[in-house]
Amino acid sequence: MAPPLEKIGNNVWRIPTSYRKDMKVPVIVYASEKLLEKMKTDRTLEQAVNVATLPGIVKQSTVLPDAHEGYGFPIGGVAAMDASEGVISPGGVGYDINCGVRLMVTNLTINEVRPRIVELVNTVFRNVPAGLGSRRKDFVVTHSDLDKIAMEGARYVIEKYGLGWSEDFRRMEEEGRYPSYKTGSIPDPDPSLVSREAKARGESQIGTLGSGNHFLEIQRVDKIFDPKAAKAMGIFQEGQITVLIHCGSRGYGHQICSDYLRVMERAVAKYGLRLPDRELACTPTNSPEATQYLKAFGCAVNFAFANRQAISHWVRQSFEQVFKRPADEMGLQIVYDVCHNIVKLEKHKVDGSDVDVFVHRKGATRSFPAGHPLIPHIYRDVGQPVLIPGSMGTASWVLLGNPKAMELSFGSTAHGAGREMSRSGAKRRYRGEQVLRELESRGIFVKGDSMETVVEEVDAAYKSVDEVVEVSHQVGIGTKVARLVPIGVVKG
Repeated sequence: MAPPLEKIGNNVWRIPTSYRKDMKVPVIVYASEKLLEKMKTDRTLEQAVNVATLPGIVKQSTVLPDAHEGYGFPIGGVAAMDASEGVISPGGVGYDINCGVRLMVTNLTINEVRPRIVELVNTVFRNVPAGLGSRRKDFVVTHSDLDKIAMEGARYVIEKYGLGWSEDFRRMEEEGRYPSYKTGSIPDPDPSLVSREAKARGESQIGTLGSGNHFLEIQRVDKIFDPKAAKAMGIFQEGQITVLIHCGSRGYGHQICSDYLRVMERAVAKYGLRLPDRELACTPTNSPEATQYLKAFGCAVNFAFANRQAISHWVRQSFEQVFKRPADEMGLQIVYDVCHNIVKLEKHKVDGSDVDVFVHRKGATRSFPAGHPLIPHIYRDVGQPVLIPGSMGTASWVLLGNPKAMELSFGSTAHGAGREMSRSGAKRRYRGEQVLRELESRGIFVKGDSMETVVEEVDAAYKSVDEVVEVSHQVGIGTKVARLVPIGVVKG
């Protein structure tokens, strides 16, 4: 039975602390009635209540409109922990550390690209390794280089391997390195705290897309809602071609999460923590275990930034090979690169005072407004680009950070559509050829490493990303800039 919900505004709901005596803060849910009904069918709301019991949590446990059940924390959840009295929990980030999205814009139009979309998708598929175990034989990362990537992020693969343009890192969250050169507000990454198993899994995976819900899309701009913000991001007309890359830290980050979940599970009793769910394993923010996790976690964050950077470079090469023009003549500029599985030390206003908090964003995108010091200078006067990918065959969105997000959700909004149907459920109901034919009938060419993944990621397996975005827009935790629709998709 779902916890009781009080409607406190349009698309805003609350589970009060009176629901359970161990709750320290209320749960605040941002959802339409339709999205809320889906949340009630799994453990999303109960998991958000469990998060509300954690030591040092401040203000609220936040549920975003794309939320669904996850490991310990709901996916599509935000929780801020007092930096002195709270806890760090790997479950509040998830297994795919710094899973995130990168958007690139071109100056090409749909009329130029549509006739060559099959050739372009096939070329990208050859150049960007997809699936679980694939790799490029002409790109080998040594043990020492992997550790340097873990410390330096995207900038290292640009400078060491030439995978990108010199200024690319300035268009990324944290400048493609965690913690950023500007803030340094969290322990520096330390590869010595990353297990041999994680390193073995990561060595062949820089520049790989992976499988599951990860994808690379060639898209057209369907509609522009905020011309000023769109122009600042390089989006200047409907029909313009963009590229969206969605992936994370691969097996490297997954292993780091697994390793430190075990560490924290063993340490829970040591600190006298009583948790309603063992999946919430955590330790105090100033504990040795939390510090070690953050140092290893930072390595995975930087791995993911470097991963998306390498993929971007090979996307540029693919356009060059198909259109026989230099990439910079076609634009292919990075708009932004955002994390949506992350924990960060930030300053937020709580009960009228500025407080240092560790913000856990699990399936949640940072959504900072104009003027915020952590936004790149090129967007300082406009606001942070927020990238929300859809499911295969549906729209993706560009939103803009909003001041209300700072008040309502610790500067956060949704990260995607959110699953509606399990992977096994999708495989029972659909067949790969059927899915591909239906997409092709809508003008979308899909190339997948595995037909199984194509079926698992069918449109019907996800909620409506348009509805998720509409809730974000109406509530004010991210405002609409542009809607993008796919014409070509590469799947792992």
